[in-house]
Amino acid sequence: MKKVLLLAVAILGFSFISTAQDIADNAIGLRIGDNDGFGAEISYQRALGDNNRLEVDLGIRSGSNFSGFKATSLYQWVWELEDSFNWYAGAGGGLGNYSFDLPASIEEESETFLFVAGNVGVEYNFDIPFILSLDVRPEIGFGDFRNDLDFDLALGIRYKF
Repeated sequence: MKKVLLLAVAILGFSFISTAQDIADNAIGLRIGDNDGFGAEISYQRALGDNNRLEVDLGIRSGSNFSGFKATSLYQWVWELEDSFNWYAGAGGGLGNYSFDLPASIEEESETFLFVAGNVGVEYNFDIPFILSLDVRPEIGFGDFRNDLDFDLALGIRYKF
C-alpha cells in the first residue's frame, strides 16, 4: 500500500512540475503601438513569482499636433496556454506629459496627467532568448487632454535573461 501511495504522490508531483510557468526572470525590449499617436516604449519585465511579474515601460508618443512621454507600471499574472505560448492580464497606472502645437496660438501648451491602466495579451517564448507579444492596454486618463478612455494596442519584442 505504501508503494502505491508513494507512486501516486510522485506522479502527481511530476504533473504539477510539468505545468509550471516558464516566464523569464528578466526581459527588456521594445513595445511599439498606437493609441493617441504612434509611439515606442522601452519595456522591462521582472518576474516576482512563478506566474506573476512587474512590467515597467517608458515611452514617447507623437501625433499630428502633439508629442509627449508616458511612464507606466503594471502588475501582471501569466497563464500557460500551450507549451511556450502564454496569456497574461494585469493592472497598474502611470504618469505622462503631452505638449501641443495649437494653430490658433503661438505658444506651445503642455499637460501632465495621471492614468490607470489594465492589460491583456498573449506572448510566445522562443527557444532562443526572445519573447514576442501582442497586447491591449485600456487607459483612463485624468487631465484636461487625457480625460477619457484610450486603447493602446502594441506589439512587443523583448530579450529575456
